[in-house]
Amino acid sequence: MKKRLLATVTAVAIGLTVSATSVASADDRKGMEKFSSILSSLVSNGTITQSQADAITKAAQEAAELAKGAMKENRAKLDSIITSTLGISLESLKTRLKAGESLAAIAGDKKDALIAALIAELNKQIEAALSAGKITANQATSLKAKTAERVTKMVNNVKDFDKKGYGHSKGQKLGRSSLTSSKIA
Repeated sequence: MKKRLLATVTAVAIGLTVSATSVASADDRKGMEKFSSILSSLVSNGTITQSQADAITKAAQEAAELAKGAMKENRAKLDSIITSTLGISLESLKTRLKAGESLAAIAGDKKDALIAALIAELNKQIEAALSAGKITANQATSLKAKTAERVTKMVNNVKDFDKKGYGHSKGQKLGRSSLTSSKIA
C-alpha cells in the first residue's frame, strides 16, 4: 500500500513540477516552497519518510531542469525559423520587437510564409510530444486545432518586453512563450 501511495505521490509531484516549469510563474521559489510544504506535511503525518520526500524533491528538480532545457530548445527552433524566414538576425529581430513592432510589421510581405513555417514547426513539436508519450492523441488534436490561431495572434500582436522577457503580448498573456505550449515543452 505504501509503495503504491509513494508511486502516486511521486508521479503527481513530477507531473506538477514539469507542468509548473513549463508555464510562466511569477516566482519559482514560491512554487517550490508550496511543493516542499506538501511533502513536509506528508512526512509529518507518516505517509512518507523524509528520505522518500528528499527523493521526490530531487526527481522533481531534475524533471524541471529537463523541461527548461526542452523549452529553450523549442524556443531556439522558433527563433531560427523566424530569423531565417525573415532574413534578419536575432539581434535585429529583438531590437525591432523591443521598439514596438509586431512580427507582422517586421515580416511585411513574408507574413504568410512566417505563419505557415511557425505552424509547421509547432505541429512538429506536438507530434514529437505525442510520440514521446508526453501528451495523448486527444491533447495533440486539441493543440493542433489551436495552433493557427495562436501563431496568428503572436505574429500580429506587438510584444511587451518586461522583466519576464521575450514572449509577452500587450493586453493579453499567451504564456511563457507565445508559441510553445506548456504541454509540449
